[in-house]
Amino acid sequence: MDTEAPHTQRGHSSPVEGDERPRFAFSRSGRTVGGRPLTWRRAGVLGVVCTVFLLLFSNFVVQPFLIPSRSMEPTLQVGDRVLVNKLAYRFGEQPRRGDVVVFDGTGSFVRERPDGNPVAAVLHGAASALGLAEPSDTDFVKRVVGVGGDDVVCCDAAGRVAVNGVPLEEPYLQPGDAPSAVPFRIVVPLGTLWVMGDHRSQSRDSRDHLGEPGGGMVPVEKVIGRADWIGWPLSRWDSVGGGHG
Repeated sequence: MDTEAPHTQRGHSSPVEGDERPRFAFSRSGRTVGGRPLTWRRAGVLGVVCTVFLLLFSNFVVQPFLIPSRSMEPTLQVGDRVLVNKLAYRFGEQPRRGDVVVFDGTGSFVRERPDGNPVAAVLHGAASALGLAEPSDTDFVKRVVGVGGDDVVCCDAAGRVAVNGVPLEEPYLQPGDAPSAVPFRIVVPLGTLWVMGDHRSQSRDSRDHLGEPGGGMVPVEKVIGRADWIGWPLSRWDSVGGGHG
């Protein structure tokens, strides 16, 4: 009697232990994902989905903003991409003195949104929302110096900006710049902001619109968000931070 167990022949198609087929493989039809070929059509759909997600995220949560001018030096430099926190003021918190904010200047810094090709405007808006193009001509980035109810004066005997009688320490100013070459005294209406650039001699800000309707005040409702971080270039990755309370 043969007591040895019969040998089971292993067919050529039977998998060998540890010889599982990879989920990603190349074939004549191209790369496959989970056994399905990754065609140009699927790649295009995936690209569209990712772009839509980024646009939604940029529109409601955090938006990269390309710095186009020298008005916020040395804090922000031309070509920096700051990450604008759009949730900063969405749940009841208000802009504070020292915050660096991005806002829509329509009605305060510019009279009306300029006309243009609507298709080009949409494409530019999408590129701007992803930080790939300069922002709209109506969008600005400045530092909040006065909030509603503040008495803002420039300059005191020592040449400093004072808010409610208290001189401001402004370490963020461009070296060599005076706090302001233009004397002014204003009381900020409730619900608005008085904003200025850190590079005072290169910044067109609230001071330049004193004699216009609105007096250079930016309505709080026009604030897009707070610039919290410099995201690009990587060598400048840092928090923006506030200058004074």
